[in-house]
Amino acid sequence: QVRLVESGGGLVQAGGSLRLSCAASGSLFSLATMGWHRQAPGKQRELVATITGGRSTNYAHSVKGRFTISRDNAKNTMYLQMNNLKPEDTAVYYCKLRGPPDWRDYWGQGTQVTVSS
Repeated sequence: QVRLVESGGGLVQAGGSLRLSCAASGSLFSLATMGWHRQAPGKQRELVATITGGRSTNYAHSVKGRFTISRDNAKNTMYLQMNNLKPEDTAVYYCKLRGPPDWRDYWGQGTQVTVSS
């Protein structure tokens, strides 16, 4: 059974930084494509960044140059380093995994990020 647990959210002032973590279990983590998505109040969930098993990365235009996605396969953990945070980054951030054994999408429970102006 695949399980994802996010951590690292919180309240930060504009211009500040946070690092989110997503610990995975139940999948061959090193082969999985991982991603961060976010959902602000009243808005649809949107892609923030993805990283493949081969460590290719992709970012939403709104976070490019400020956020960095990475993974540590030895720890089965993915990270999102968020710098120069803006109030519009306020959202619940969700971790997603797509990988073996069944290549379905699995989601974590989400972690709240609030950026004050």
